[in-house]
Amino acid sequence: MVYYPMSNGRSIPEFLRLLQAVQTSDAHKVTTPEGWQPGDKVIVPPLATAAEAQARLDQREYECVDWYFCKKSL
Repeated sequence: MVYYPMSNGRSIPEFLRLLQAVQTSDAHKVTTPEGWQPGDKVIVPPLATAAEAQARLDQREYECVDWYFCKKSL
């Protein structure tokens, strides 16, 4: 449940976007960045070992800024 104070505006499209972001995060075990829209890239969690992280850096499906921060399309 989401609570918006009466002093703040409400936006049905924003609420639906938020709902889709939460459902996407839960279904795919990823994080959605601020302002995420369906179809945008998502953030994948960092891996546990350096070897796994290096292997991910070599995969084309990921857009990595560094070993700990990678995005991908769903």
